[in-house]
Amino acid sequence: MARFSSPFCLTADGVLESASLAKSFALETSLIAPVVFLDTPISSWNVADRLKKRQLLIAINTVAALSIFFFGYDQGMMGGVNNAKDYIDLMKFGHTETINGSPHTPVITDSLLQGGIVSVYYLGTLIGALFGGWVGDKIGRIKSIALGSVWGVIGAALQCSAQNHVWMIFARLVNGFGTGILNAIVPVWATETAEHTSRGQFIAIEFTLNIFGVVVAYWLELLELTTASSGLAFIDDGVSAFRWRFPIAFQIIPLLILFAAVWFFPESPRWLVKMGHEEEARYILGRLRGDEGEDVARAEAEFQDIKHVAELERTLSYSTSYFSMFTGRTTGKLHLGRRVELVVWLQIMQEWVGIAGVTIYAPTIFRIAGFDAMKSQWISGLNNIFYMISTLICVFTLDRIGRRWTLYWGSTGQGIAMFLAGGFARLAINATEAGDASKASRYGAAAAAMIFIFTFVFGATWLTVPWLYPAEIFPLAVRGKGNAWGVVGWSVGNGWLTLLCPVMFDSIGEKTLYIFAISNVITIPMVWALYPESNQRTLEDMDLLFAADTPWTWDAERTFTQLKNENPDFAQAAAQLKGGKLDEEMGKLGVQELPEKE
Repeated sequence: MARFSSPFCLTADGVLESASLAKSFALETSLIAPVVFLDTPISSWNVADRLKKRQLLIAINTVAALSIFFFGYDQGMMGGVNNAKDYIDLMKFGHTETINGSPHTPVITDSLLQGGIVSVYYLGTLIGALFGGWVGDKIGRIKSIALGSVWGVIGAALQCSAQNHVWMIFARLVNGFGTGILNAIVPVWATETAEHTSRGQFIAIEFTLNIFGVVVAYWLELLELTTASSGLAFIDDGVSAFRWRFPIAFQIIPLLILFAAVWFFPESPRWLVKMGHEEEARYILGRLRGDEGEDVARAEAEFQDIKHVAELERTLSYSTSYFSMFTGRTTGKLHLGRRVELVVWLQIMQEWVGIAGVTIYAPTIFRIAGFDAMKSQWISGLNNIFYMISTLICVFTLDRIGRRWTLYWGSTGQGIAMFLAGGFARLAINATEAGDASKASRYGAAAAAMIFIFTFVFGATWLTVPWLYPAEIFPLAVRGKGNAWGVVGWSVGNGWLTLLCPVMFDSIGEKTLYIFAISNVITIPMVWALYPESNQRTLEDMDLLFAADTPWTWDAERTFTQLKNENPDFAQAAAQLKGGKLDEEMGKLGVQELPEKE
């Protein structure tokens, strides 16, 4: 067995030091010979015992996508529920009337209560995320996903049986708690099992299922509404409680499947290393990357990277509490406070570019543009289908052009679309008031087209990156908690906006779209100056990427390059070529440090 001394270490301040300070930090390696397991360190019923490499990764992400599907379904569901007559009457925030020949058109008299019922869910996700991040780092990713599923089922059951708005608010809070746990842990599990060259691709595929959940929720409710005249699953001309209780209950199905299936899947090898279960971690990593031929060297190098960084992190004397992470106190050159701020604001920006308003209040936007209630709902449903299709673009582009450029072109396209949507909506309103139905129809169609373009661009860009970035950039010791901070940002941004949206649309109408447009413009310089690129970098590289003493991306890149050049064997897996050979320019896995075998 060969032994080498690391040419660097992290001090209590998180600073990379010279080899002389790290000679005591010796690591056992076996980079040449493959590891042979006499007894498989996982159960025979675990899918990792039967599948490997891409097949195993696809299986893992399929199960992860069930959680993301539930997340999307739960978001899209409220758009239709908010328009159900029985729900509006029961919650007492309005009533329905026949307006311009369109029956059961919602008339909201208490927009604050309507928005509050929707937005309290995000308070639940905030609390659930903080709990999920903590428990996920303690008991593991698999058990945490199962726990989140249970809370989600309880919340859904309470929602579909609600009898008044107080009951519904409590149920939404519980449901959000379960969602928060899942949102904090599932992206971490997915990124920790994926290769650094394809993390974005797999997360993007999962979020295609997220928007598929939005589509299913919306069309399930819309088709129920439009088939009321034929009596399909309806009583009382399609305005019964079934109109909104069934769609809420439907979300229990993917949660039960997720709870039953997740036990058959492997734990994150990175979490296993952190907890000292190295043989199981090595075996699972070998199944993920390949345990035959040229794949062995790369898998073993990645394992040594993980083990090395985990042991380095254990030598640091910094607090991992949420308070310390938020303030950055005692974290030194790890700069956890900066990372927390970045992921929180990235998620808040994601909501304020306009998607929260479009997803939940799209029918309202289309009614402002001049369409009747039923036509507005059909157009919203078609918009969601285009939204889902657009997410496939990100599958093929995110790992090629990177996170930053994905956000750049997304903000540009979204901002233009929102400005134009607001302008065309205003023209449609003016034409309607002037009695020119022909012009009103044309301008209304143009406004609707801009909303379609906005959601298409968003699905291809801003949908995925704010969920991927937090799962990438935090150290292993606090990765669950770090990703939880991203969910906190999403909860704050979404909750704040869904609470304000009814008020803004009621008060300033189409001018709300201008606010979203301006928000898109603001994000461009923020991303350029503050968010370093994580694409094509290993999770173990991230401490170097955030080692700079300033928040600017150019300093982050300069410091990263300097530290990588000084310590070429810091990320051994990244130094491997696809053929399993060493990249001479990136370093030689510390071979120069290897003494003769004993």
